[in-house]
Amino acid sequence: MVEGKGWISTDDMARHTGHNRVLCLIAWLLVGLVLLDSYLVPLPGRGNLLLSLFSLTLISSLTLTRIFLKSFQMKASLDLALLLIYLVAVCWFTGKADSPFIPVIYLILMATSLILGRRTTYLMAGLAVACYFLLLAGASPAFSGNITGHLIRVVPFVLMAHVGAMLSGEAEGARANVERLSLTDDLTGLNNMRSFETLALQQEKISRRYGTPFAICMLDADNLKQINDRYGHLAGTELIKWTARIIKANIRESDVAARFGGDEFIVMYNDHDRDQIRPAVERIVRAMDNCPFSYEGELIDCTLSAGIASYPADGSDLRNVVKQADLAMYRSKRMGKNRVSLAGGGGKETG
Repeated sequence: MVEGKGWISTDDMARHTGHNRVLCLIAWLLVGLVLLDSYLVPLPGRGNLLLSLFSLTLISSLTLTRIFLKSFQMKASLDLALLLIYLVAVCWFTGKADSPFIPVIYLILMATSLILGRRTTYLMAGLAVACYFLLLAGASPAFSGNITGHLIRVVPFVLMAHVGAMLSGEAEGARANVERLSLTDDLTGLNNMRSFETLALQQEKISRRYGTPFAICMLDADNLKQINDRYGHLAGTELIKWTARIIKANIRESDVAARFGGDEFIVMYNDHDRDQIRPAVERIVRAMDNCPFSYEGELIDCTLSAGIASYPADGSDLRNVVKQADLAMYRSKRMGKNRVSLAGGGGKETG
């Protein structure tokens, strides 16, 4: 088995790193444009000095949030709010509601929708609208006597936030679906080996730290070849699906089951050794023996062979425990199938 070490967390960290880069790019781009504009078109009085101080304050604040805030959601929310506040301050000195920097609000809203989701985006859109009317109130004459015209100008803010939130939701849903498909076996709905290894290796670390056992059970359908030869491969596919249903119906939510490959399955039982989980595995084998599955109107009998091994009695790590459980499962087949065998010897017929 390949040792995948926390690949889901790594994926999340990569996305957060990418989002942080986007926020830094927006901040530096905005500061650069503001300083360039103030250089090309100097403001009267101390305007240029104040814009420089605002820019320095923004960069300092963004740096502090990265140092002291660990939560990505909180950090991103505060960064975007600081960007909006900075933008309002810049607009106040560069034309208020008619400032050339007003369109940057769209960029901030789009970044919010892509990074923080729908609810925060709508809140940011409301804050943007409030800031626009604040700038408008400071204009001369205030509101310019055209309320309708100004309302129309803020509609794109709300529309941008809504469309961005919808696109973000669709993208997040697609990402979650891809992640789900990457974690599950599409035929049985059980974990695939990639996700099983991640969960099992984590349990191995917990068992090592606290000295608790875990058990591995390997199960294999006894008569897949005969069913394929007699009824066709579609019947064999139904056998694999039926086996997965039997396993899921007879394990706890805390147990981790996966399709190992073909008609072979693996189950990890946490906090139990091989003797403790043997009755549970025997229940799976009995259920399979007692419940034929239906294929094209005909009931087809099928059985399972199982092998159990546990940590630390049968192996010093997950790889060795799985190997011993696999050997015990093949011992069940040699002893007549439809039974459970323990690593190190011992089998019991359950038919």
